[in-house]
Amino acid sequence: MRLKIIYLFIVCCLAIVMPLSSIATDNPANDDPVKLENPMDVAYLKKKLRKGSPRLILTPSIEKQLKKDVKSDEVVKNMYEAIKLNAAEIQQQPLLERNVVGRRLLGTSREMLYRINILGIVYRIDQDQQVLNRINDEVTAVCNFSDWNPSHYLDVAEMSLAVALAIDWAGEDLPASTVELAKTALIEKGIKPSYNKEGNTGWVDGNNNWNQVCHGGMIAASVVVAEQEPELAAETIHRALEGMPHALEEYGPDGVYPEGSTYWRYGTSFSVLTASMLESAFGTDFGLADYPAFKESAEFRLLSMAPSGWYYNFADCGDRRSENGDMTLAWFAIKTGNGIYYERERFLRDPAEMGELSRWAGAGLVWLSQFDEEDSQPLPLAWKGDGSNPVVFFRTEKGNPHNYYFGGKGGRGSVNHGNMDAGSFIFEVNGVRWVVDPGNQGYHNLEKTGFNLWGRCQECERWTLLTKNNYGHSTITVNNALHHVDGFASITDFQDGEQPEATIDMSEVFGEEVASATRRFVKEGDQSLLIEDQIKASDATQHITWQLMTTADVDITEDGATLTQDGKQLKLDNLSHPELTVSIISLDPPPLELDRQIDGLKRLEIRIPAHLMSEDGETIRVRLSAE
Repeated sequence: MRLKIIYLFIVCCLAIVMPLSSIATDNPANDDPVKLENPMDVAYLKKKLRKGSPRLILTPSIEKQLKKDVKSDEVVKNMYEAIKLNAAEIQQQPLLERNVVGRRLLGTSREMLYRINILGIVYRIDQDQQVLNRINDEVTAVCNFSDWNPSHYLDVAEMSLAVALAIDWAGEDLPASTVELAKTALIEKGIKPSYNKEGNTGWVDGNNNWNQVCHGGMIAASVVVAEQEPELAAETIHRALEGMPHALEEYGPDGVYPEGSTYWRYGTSFSVLTASMLESAFGTDFGLADYPAFKESAEFRLLSMAPSGWYYNFADCGDRRSENGDMTLAWFAIKTGNGIYYERERFLRDPAEMGELSRWAGAGLVWLSQFDEEDSQPLPLAWKGDGSNPVVFFRTEKGNPHNYYFGGKGGRGSVNHGNMDAGSFIFEVNGVRWVVDPGNQGYHNLEKTGFNLWGRCQECERWTLLTKNNYGHSTITVNNALHHVDGFASITDFQDGEQPEATIDMSEVFGEEVASATRRFVKEGDQSLLIEDQIKASDATQHITWQLMTTADVDITEDGATLTQDGKQLKLDNLSHPELTVSIISLDPPPLELDRQIDGLKRLEIRIPAHLMSEDGETIRVRLSAE
């Protein structure tokens, strides 16, 4: 059973990693981001770096409070019980080996980070010699690997963070030979390969999650080896403070994480870990926590979680959130005082039911201990976030029996982890996700066939997949053609209120195939959504296809269709073109063998030929309403 869990864990890990070819992105908007404070040089390092351990996330005063809270705070005590269960399970497992899957050692690196977070925090609190012995064995094993796979630098970064935490949290009690081995490995296998200009170092000034993860790992390693290699450590931290804004800028202006909610968890968690480590080591995070729109991204994260437990899973996002509390959000609760980010009920689940915790659970326990609620601000019922992948949400308040949830988006296909999904949406009401996004699929299973998943040119192979192209999303397709990969769809209008609405200008997405195109979403009531498209044809326009993706059973009616799922129904009313019959295209099985298999997936279409379109522009109006 444990082997199965590890296998699934590694598979999931592989499903949320962006490889090298996607890092180098030419985005003029990122040429001059808001900078972090950066006084880092050797003199500053020697003067300001906290002397002695612990100094990564923990400090003596933070640890003292944590040990009190483990006994007195209901949430911290409960989560620590879950951590101890994880620690007991880890000690029953074999030591890690250098197991490269495809081109990644990442599953091993992540397992190491998980083990050290769990074992390390248990040792800090309980001073258990058996746990210390296991930490020693774990560190010795990975530090004797031939390398940490620098060709895929996420692997190095997560391993470096794991080893750095082990030495910072337990090094004073580990054998001197282990500490020396670990510090040598951090220098030779962790930091130095990051200066190989011919290697995988595009993340240094990259604008995606690699930047956040890799700089975080290098900072942790630098803090641990600072006394031995002050010049290298200062240079590496200085480089990180210069480079991190290129990724942090992507949160602007409103907090949307362009790569989707599960990548928010990945990239943001490492930025949070980095801020926490810098603060504990230097007494400042150099402005990271207060970077424009960074704190606001916690609201985006919560809004991305639907009442059903599904994410609004645009981009390369996973399908469902964990039942456990989100420890990264708990850090935002500390920084804002907003109790809405502190998922108390989830943290109080039965520890035996929590299963394997996150690989930063040890750090997360520290954040839980630091929370002091000042206020609890409710989430907005309608919200719009701009940026490189703009999104909009409509929802009902908690407790509303209809659990209305809508997510729609603009953006472009060429954004990091992006798809040709501009104008697409998902829709839930009455506990059913009626309109779906096909979501993500495992990377390794595609890559091992030679499939070029990461090219993002107009003709690139990525766009043959249903999860990536516009044929697999609830949007508009013109002339059966792919969306223009660099065409940007912006949210041009947003109105709050009892009937919130948002308009997306999709004209660039279609190029010369139409003269103009906009899509408007309106929440008409707690069970109704209106989709209105205004399209002006060009000489190149042949036909328009209106698309909706669903896994529900579908019956065609005179004026649209009726969807049935879980004993409930949703009506699709073709308000503007009732004379045109809705078509059902089965996508189970999908078109390609490599496509993601989704049971019952189908695409509903309303096809409008150009000769039926008005010269002044055509309006397509469709209402979705629960019954």
